[in-house]
Amino acid sequence: MNAPDSFDSLAAWLDLHAESLDADASRASDVLPQLVRGRAVGVGVPEALGGAGGTIADAIDTVAAVAQRSLTAAFVLWGHRTFIEYVLQSDNHALRGHVLPRLLNGEIAGATGLSNAMKYLSNIEALQMHATRHADGFSLSGGLPWITNLRREGFIAAAAFDHDDGAPPSIFAIAHDAPGVARSGDLDLIGLRASNTAALTVNGTVLDERHRLTADARNWLLRVRPAFLGLQCGMSVGLAQGALLATAQAGASSRESIRAETEALEAALAGQRVALKQGVLDGTFFERPSALFELRIALVDTVTRALSLEVQASGGRGYLRNQGGTARRVREASFIPIVTPSLVQLKAQLAQQRLASAA
Repeated sequence: MNAPDSFDSLAAWLDLHAESLDADASRASDVLPQLVRGRAVGVGVPEALGGAGGTIADAIDTVAAVAQRSLTAAFVLWGHRTFIEYVLQSDNHALRGHVLPRLLNGEIAGATGLSNAMKYLSNIEALQMHATRHADGFSLSGGLPWITNLRREGFIAAAAFDHDDGAPPSIFAIAHDAPGVARSGDLDLIGLRASNTAALTVNGTVLDERHRLTADARNWLLRVRPAFLGLQCGMSVGLAQGALLATAQAGASSRESIRAETEALEAALAGQRVALKQGVLDGTFFERPSALFELRIALVDTVTRALSLEVQASGGRGYLRNQGGTARRVREASFIPIVTPSLVQLKAQLAQQRLASAA
């Protein structure tokens, strides 16, 4: 399945506004509505639930198609579509029935606040959010310093909480208008500035079981991690593809001098894209998460090499502002290694696994 037909209008909008989406926040409120109108957010969601049908692999392709034009918009789509995946994989059917239609029509923005939880799953850091038993459910407190798609017009964010009574950590869906929930101002990023990226704090927010995605965070996170990282890898695939397309559009003499490198990298990216989608669909990444970590690391290298080729092909023109998007893509590429789990964190996790295997 490819991007939906109405994606053409979304693609045109992204091509027109990609520079401003990266450079300033003035169109931050427009991104999600454009993704909804382009039918990008419902890809991989069953038609019976109001989605566009298809699989999670099709959703990865859609993230890549957006990232090819704007990493800012793809970052928003990743957060929103990943939260939708949380809802789809939750046993809380009442929550799904309440929020899924609003997510699909863009009434609320889905924010995946589970970067801390994914690092907790890999024993990288402790949970930063805490839950205490309350007469009306659970009293929640804590803060997360970096979440994208915290749309000012309304959002719902996932966050993992440890429990003071020794119960396993659980994950709650936190609405923007719940008492005690606060969004910071936008973070002062060097790019991706229209992504509604901010910090989130909860202070004494009381939620009950109706708002809990799962009561068993560790096992549930293992189940959703392939989609979380798979959709995230779609950003790398799309950005690398955008750089390779720009390279192909450069002057003939420039292209010819790096033709062999370009063709080799195009073939490598195509293979990585196939492996990514197959691994998410056939369960490989659930059974062997190290395979997904290794692919994510390899895609960072592919993005870096693709941008290097584009810079070489574009020459001095690429160093000018608003000339073909090269400078923007270089900034976008600098984000790929640090999005959680970062390249450093993944390499450390793989090193720990190798030591454990050797022992």
